[in-house]
Amino acid sequence: LYDILNLKMDNSEDKSIVSSFPASPTLDTTGLTPSPTPKSKLREGSFSSPSPAQVKVSKKHSLKLQKQSYKVEKKKAENEFQTTVNDTSVILLSDWLKVRSTLKNWSRMWCVLKPGVLIIFKNSKEKTWVGTVVLASSEIIERPSKKDGFCFKIYNALNQTIWTLKGPKGENVGVLSSSLPTSYLIFRAQSESDGRCWMDALELSRKCTNLLKKSVESPSILLKDSQSETNMPSKTQDESYIDLTSVLDNDSIEDSSAVDSLDSYQDIEIENKEIKATKYIAELGEEFGETGENSQTEVLAAESKNLVWALLKQLRPGMDLSKVVLPTFILEPRSFLDKLSDYYYHADLLSACENEKNPYMRMKLITKWYLSGFYKKPKGLKKPYNPILGETFRCMWDHPETNSSTYFLAEQVSHHPPVSAFVVVNRKDGFVVDGTILAKSKFYGNSISAVLEGTAKVTLLKHGEEYCFTMPYAHCKGIIYGKMTMEFGGKVHIHCEKTGYSSELDFKLKPLFGGGKLNEVSGRILIGKRALATLSGFWDEEVFLTDLNGGTVSRFWSPTKEVRQSRLKRYIVPLDDQGDFESENLWKKVSYAIENQDQIKATEEKFILEQAQRKRAKERTDCNDQWLAKYFDFNDKTNNWVYKHIDARPWDELNDIVQYEMDGNITTKTKHQTS
Repeated sequence: LYDILNLKMDNSEDKSIVSSFPASPTLDTTGLTPSPTPKSKLREGSFSSPSPAQVKVSKKHSLKLQKQSYKVEKKKAENEFQTTVNDTSVILLSDWLKVRSTLKNWSRMWCVLKPGVLIIFKNSKEKTWVGTVVLASSEIIERPSKKDGFCFKIYNALNQTIWTLKGPKGENVGVLSSSLPTSYLIFRAQSESDGRCWMDALELSRKCTNLLKKSVESPSILLKDSQSETNMPSKTQDESYIDLTSVLDNDSIEDSSAVDSLDSYQDIEIENKEIKATKYIAELGEEFGETGENSQTEVLAAESKNLVWALLKQLRPGMDLSKVVLPTFILEPRSFLDKLSDYYYHADLLSACENEKNPYMRMKLITKWYLSGFYKKPKGLKKPYNPILGETFRCMWDHPETNSSTYFLAEQVSHHPPVSAFVVVNRKDGFVVDGTILAKSKFYGNSISAVLEGTAKVTLLKHGEEYCFTMPYAHCKGIIYGKMTMEFGGKVHIHCEKTGYSSELDFKLKPLFGGGKLNEVSGRILIGKRALATLSGFWDEEVFLTDLNGGTVSRFWSPTKEVRQSRLKRYIVPLDDQGDFESENLWKKVSYAIENQDQIKATEEKFILEQAQRKRAKERTDCNDQWLAKYFDFNDKTNNWVYKHIDARPWDELNDIVQYEMDGNITTKTKHQTS
């Protein structure tokens, strides 16, 4: 092992190394800088002390040499550690072990033990990195088990993370690390002899960590060249391996004297450095339509009916309406990208999933959150603007109970067909939501349906679970005869592949004959194919859950006055700070005209925006220039758009400080740099 580490540290060699160094001058204990010989002989028979100016110059020169030496030592220490981790010949033990996840599932993984670290891969080819365990700050103990084999546990006694921030090749996130515990790992070897062998090797690896630290202190390995050239004294232990210790232990620097002498270097991070983040202001107020059916029905005025008839003459049943210019009187004065954010005023229901240990209860919370996004209705039958290509919208919500923020960002990534991509991030509360929505509208004679194709998913970071869900379609009937009515219809599925739990919701249209009410919904919550509970009611009034095991009935969801008042406060970017293609700024003239009931002006301003979009498209075609989305990349394997700056790591209480957004980049301020 000593030959592997290139460490020869017996007393005889240490003495020979020390004796081979030139004599060091006397140390000034106040500044750790060389002091001159107590007195220097000027001429025979007379002695004098050096002048203050000479001492000042000497100290300045000495500090400069110390800093140069520090950089050399730091670089060599890092190189030695990286060489040890990446060198395929430096392996103490490697074999298959079973590793237990957070949900107590066992996975077979390839484990490679090196001095100071245990590197875990998905397979023996060592291409798919799962995570790297730091052994310096970990304890190793045998764990009793009823199952065959031998169990042992690696854990941190202070319940701190045992993982490194990066992989052997600079990877930021392991393929399965989100499903593994942060402060411990439980392993199972195939036999007791194998397990004992692993425990002995792990203890030996921990000792190697200490030797690595000492090797930085040893002048024979790191300081020989620099000290021979500069004739500098040996560094103290803290100064010698302070940076390597941070690599191994992820701890901050504690020796204040070392920090004081090195505060000009960029590699020492300052936690309270000012963060440049987007300024958000509280939204002045939300516009709610009436409760019940009144806000979903409307009798058109004579002028509006004439416009509708003129429009209907251009349409045929089954025709796609995505290229049809709609009259402004049916428009809600906000973009479709803005409307997509309606589902996150109750994102605190997603936050509650973080600490919910029961997967059935998590599915219930996800289902309740899903239903919470529908009860906000516009005044009258209105549809939002069709977004312009490249249009973006961003906002955020504060969570007072968890002292966190949820950030929303959406972008129109395609115009024909109209595709919107969005992402919602709150790493501190443990969830990310993202999706790709293709909006289609079709004309059926007396009705129009707006179908939202595509899927979205909620990712629970701590649990490593993905909940994929679809959307109902919006149906507007009574265009030619009868009262115009808007409602939701269709079957929706919410499914978590990892846990096997799912929800089915059926949004029912009001029957044409036989009475009935709007907004009826029914559904089930299942594990596999077995129903555990049924849901029934009206999504804008009350939905009840019936437990099929106990037969109990309870109110599952109801947008009561108290629930409406508990909506999270939304914050938006001030209009003056928005870019030209941000929704509110882009459509401000159209919205102003609609709010002032000036339909002619609204139509003119809307036409200007649409003409500008056509002009840009023609210019790109003429120049053979492909348009690229600003915040999302297309994944041709999943046929979805993925946020460029996605960070799906579980929140690290020891390293993560605060999440923020700047210029569309949702990121996290950390104590230590992770990339």
